[in-house]
Amino acid sequence: MPCRKIRVTGAPEAQLRAALAALRAELGIPEIFPPEVREEAERAAGAATAPSYDDATDIPFFTLDPPGSLDLDQATHLSRQGTGYRVRYAIADVAAFVVPGGALDAEAHRRVQTLYFPDERVPLHPAVLGEGAASLLPDRTRPAVLWTIDLDAEGRTLAVDVRRALVRSRARLDYAGVQQQIDAGTAEEPVALLEEIGEARERLEVERGGISLNVPEQEITAQDHTYGLGYRAPLPADAWNAQLSLLTGMAAADLMLAHGTGILRTLPAAPDGAVARLRRTATALHIDWPHHVSYAALIRTLDPHDPRHAAFLQECTTLLRGAGYTVFRDGALPAIATHAAVAAPYTHCTAPLRRLADRYAAEICLAAVAGQTSPDWVLAALDALPRQMADGARRAGTAERGCVDLVEAVLLADRVGEVFEGCVVDLDGHQPNAGTVQLVSPAVVGRIEGDRLPLGERLRVRLTRADPGTAQILFTPA
Repeated sequence: MPCRKIRVTGAPEAQLRAALAALRAELGIPEIFPPEVREEAERAAGAATAPSYDDATDIPFFTLDPPGSLDLDQATHLSRQGTGYRVRYAIADVAAFVVPGGALDAEAHRRVQTLYFPDERVPLHPAVLGEGAASLLPDRTRPAVLWTIDLDAEGRTLAVDVRRALVRSRARLDYAGVQQQIDAGTAEEPVALLEEIGEARERLEVERGGISLNVPEQEITAQDHTYGLGYRAPLPADAWNAQLSLLTGMAAADLMLAHGTGILRTLPAAPDGAVARLRRTATALHIDWPHHVSYAALIRTLDPHDPRHAAFLQECTTLLRGAGYTVFRDGALPAIATHAAVAAPYTHCTAPLRRLADRYAAEICLAAVAGQTSPDWVLAALDALPRQMADGARRAGTAERGCVDLVEAVLLADRVGEVFEGCVVDLDGHQPNAGTVQLVSPAVVGRIEGDRLPLGERLRVRLTRADPGTAQILFTPA
């Protein structure tokens, strides 16, 4: 599921990059792996465990990721199957390298997930595994959890199989290149079908009431001792590829529910207060949101190339903050088994190089298809996973908020005293005469203090503080 994405460009010694390094130190983010973890990872990279694998190295898989990515979790092959389609989705088999209870496993449970900062990422696994032996790099034979999902002509699931297999990717593709090939009509069928299958799955998503956020990447660029703000709108290929991940996560959830044991990614419906705040954000950004139009319907009308819409889509990720993990076992199915944004049961299983829970989900699904009980090491860890994943999500959320605050403080540092157009989107329930304001341009969010703040109404505000040292900005009514 999407999160807010920020990227910074500029020299390493630039003010913002230095401040981001200080933020990581302040949050205690473990950027360096302990020696015993690195040593175990190096041993594992040279001698992965070898459960029984099918040989699928004849299938010409490709990977699709941002340029330069080396932690390649998924490889894809798409083909026609009768009047429908066959989706083969190979997922890196991290369990082939990680010994349960070992130093590498303990460190993964401590980190929980890869953390993304505007200038770098802090990985879940050492690079020798995450960007090397376990990654589905091209022209390398790799252990994988291979999903085979047959779809009908409308993209509905007909059959699902999952098993361990050796795979060999043939090409490392990026979104812009794939989009260009598809638009030009030069893509070979396994790539060209990405559009056909992706659009079919998007139509089914609308039918069931699901929502996919095409969240643009926010880009902060160093320019002559100052910074500029822009957005990179996602390409259609991004969304089509995301549909394959959603398809696999939904298939995995269905397997778990039928098996009676699993870990689901669940999200209740957004509370009225969160949606009301988002409506006020729409007002601030001059986005027309009639009261009779649903959130899902509005999202589908937005253009991520429009900076106002891009900023709004960034804020829409706040509705996903109530997501969590739900464990069940021994046939006692959970009371809530759906993810509100997916509008179906769903689980995380396609990014084990970057997310701890996915390794466990894969093992449960493999056991379900084989008609076996999940491994003891999986069942022993299952009950603690929701809390561990929640702790990791809080750490990621704190890092994200710290990055956003820092980026906005640096962006506005030389504009103290200027007046901006904005809208009060929230009031502080604990401190009178304080709240949160959303600016129109640049599309940043900051604290506002003043008498009788007009909630949900447009107003002009003056910037009175923008301190990169404390990552604080403050506005008052102008």
